[in-house]
Amino acid sequence: MSHRQPVRVPDRHAFDTLIDARSPAEFALDHIPGAINCPVLDDEERRIVGTTYVQTGAFEARRIGGAMVAANIARHLRDTLADRPEKWKPLVYCWRGGMRSGSMVTWLRLVGWDAQQLAGGYKSFRRHVISQIDALTPRLDLRVVCGATGSAKTRVLHALAARGAQVLDLEDFASHKGSLLGSLPGVAQPSQKHFETRIASVLEAIDLERPLYVEGESIRIGRLSLPLPLVTQMRAAACIEVSATPEARLDYLLRDYAYLGDDREALAEKLGALKELQGKETVGRWQQWAREADLPRLFAELMALHYDPHYEKSQEMHFRDWGRRRSVVAGDLSDQGIDAVADLVLGLDC
Repeated sequence: MSHRQPVRVPDRHAFDTLIDARSPAEFALDHIPGAINCPVLDDEERRIVGTTYVQTGAFEARRIGGAMVAANIARHLRDTLADRPEKWKPLVYCWRGGMRSGSMVTWLRLVGWDAQQLAGGYKSFRRHVISQIDALTPRLDLRVVCGATGSAKTRVLHALAARGAQVLDLEDFASHKGSLLGSLPGVAQPSQKHFETRIASVLEAIDLERPLYVEGESIRIGRLSLPLPLVTQMRAAACIEVSATPEARLDYLLRDYAYLGDDREALAEKLGALKELQGKETVGRWQQWAREADLPRLFAELMALHYDPHYEKSQEMHFRDWGRRRSVVAGDLSDQGIDAVADLVLGLDC
């Protein structure tokens, strides 16, 4: 077989398919975007091989593992990979470019495909993600979209994207709306690594000469942390404030968080975290409204007593250019109103 140059992470786009040969649990934690999972060992098999290695030694682990790997690769050849054409060119990776991806590459080449192995495996991709965030973030021309709770900032980002603007939707990547009540029903947050992978994927693809719009977030979205270089760049960036009326914001919140009324006890429990800040009596009243699904009264008081009093101060503390922010006024946050806000935001740079 001819000598091949090692395939590095930046070369991955030259291949027809990316194959992640790791276990399903490893794949779920994080993977290279676009990869398909063809595990050569499933989670239980991986545990068995690891235990055998510790208890009996390397040879016995390889003997047991080899049979499992062969059976799994045979299954992938019969099922997932059965329809691949003769000229198909896959890139295979495992944890660090070792035996798991090497075994699959060997068999794929025996079939006749030009299969190659990613040097360094997933670990090299993880280093790439961190280096891309570190290198590209200081070069971003950010526009931070701010606004009090209920200003439809995320929806404004979506409308900007629909108009061809470059957008980094951190709350989408985090599967969380960024507030106390921001967890999404039935949707778990991704791992920290996968969150960072999705950020790096956007940064790699954007035009650094054009503005990138991002929502003004705190350092954490749910249990996930924003990469520190991004936090630093956001804090120094130009701010655009969506200045919506309280009525428009309340109307928007009641639509956007309507699902909170579906699990009243869970909502009441979350509100309990505010007792130290707001006092037992106030939070008790809010919890009663939550149990009655009286969201109009609950959200109106949350805005007036919890979110709004701290808004201006927190923006001044977090964003260096807050005093020089540009504002767009919104009296309506319906779909048409949000479209109008996006047009006004884009008009600020014209």
